[in-house]
Amino acid sequence: MKKLLTIAALLLASVSAHAADELRLYNWNNYIAPETVERFEAFCKCKVVQTYYGDNEEMLAKLAAGAKGYDIIVPTGNALDALIKQQALLPLDKTQLPNLKNVNPAYLNTDFDKGNKFSVPYAYTVTLMGYNDQKMKELGIPVDSWAAIFDPKILAKIKGKVTVLDSANELMGAALKYLGYSANDTDEKHWQEAKDVILKAKPYWAAFNGSSYIKELTVGNIWLVQGYSNDIFQADVDAQKAGRKFRIRHGMPKEGAVLALDSMVIHKAAPRPDLALKFINFMLDGKNAAELSNLIGSGNPNADAAKYIKPEIANNQAIFPDKAGFAKLEMLKDLNSKQRRAINRIWTEIRAR
Repeated sequence: MKKLLTIAALLLASVSAHAADELRLYNWNNYIAPETVERFEAFCKCKVVQTYYGDNEEMLAKLAAGAKGYDIIVPTGNALDALIKQQALLPLDKTQLPNLKNVNPAYLNTDFDKGNKFSVPYAYTVTLMGYNDQKMKELGIPVDSWAAIFDPKILAKIKGKVTVLDSANELMGAALKYLGYSANDTDEKHWQEAKDVILKAKPYWAAFNGSSYIKELTVGNIWLVQGYSNDIFQADVDAQKAGRKFRIRHGMPKEGAVLALDSMVIHKAAPRPDLALKFINFMLDGKNAAELSNLIGSGNPNADAAKYIKPEIANNQAIFPDKAGFAKLEMLKDLNSKQRRAINRIWTEIRAR
C-alpha cells in the first residue's frame, strides 16, 4: 500500500512539473485591474492568460461546445446555477482560502450555491438608471423611480432621449419591480402586465441598447438609460475627461432593482487548480479586491476592501446601497425551459411591435 501511495505521489508531481506555470482566466472584458494581474504574476511566479466573454450565454455555450483549458471562470448567479447543475465545477478547498473571512456575509450562501461549495463572490453590478443631471434638473424629472423609464407622461418630456437594455430578463425585471412584483415573478399574468407597461413606453424610447449607451450618455445624445451601475460610472468618468458641462448620475429606483453577483469558480477540467486557489485567495485580499471597484466603479462584496476604495465610489449608495436599499435588490434566478419559451415569445412580440 505504501509503495502504491509513493507511485501516486510521483505521478502527481510529474503532472505538476509538466503543467505550464499559467493561470487561465476566462472573464468579462475589463473585469480585473492590470496592476492586480501584474502583482499576482509576481506573487505566484506564473503568467495569467486571459480570455474574455461578453455575456453569460456566450460563456455557457462555449463550455457546452467542449471548450476546455480554463482554470477560473467568473459567472453571474444564474449562470453559476447552470454550471453547478451541469457538474462543471470543482468543489473549493476552503483550507486554502483563509481570506474568505473578508467577504461580507450578505453575499454568501445565495440560492445559487448554498454554503459556497463552488463559488466565491468577486464583484457585483446593479441594474438601475443613469441620467444627465443637467437635463433632468432642467425638466424637473425625478429619477428615483422606474416611472422615469415607463410612465408615458414623464417620457413625453424626453422622447427619443431614453434607451433601455436589450435584455428580456433585465427589462421585464424592471417592469415587474415597477408594478410592485418580484423581478423573479413567474406568473404569466404578471408577465403580460409587464409587457403592456413596456409596450406603452416603447414609442418614447430611442433604442434597445446594451452596449453603446455609455458613449451616448457621455456625449449628451441620450439623457436617461436603463443600464448597469459600473457602465454609468464609466460614462461619468468619460464625460468629465471630455470636459462636459454635465455629470452622469446613478438613479436608484425606490421600487428596487436587480443585482448581478459575479463569483470566482474553478472549472472541473482546470489544468492548474492549485494556481486557481491561490488566485481566489489573492483576490480576497482587501487591497486587491478594491482595485476593481476603483477601476470600473463595480460594487464589492469584500468587506475588507472598503478602506481602499475611493470615497466618491464607496459613498455612492447606488453602488454600495445601505441596508434598506440592499433589501430591495434581487438576483435574477434561472428560468426553466417552459418559462424561457414563454418569456422569449413575449420578448419577440415586444421587439416586433
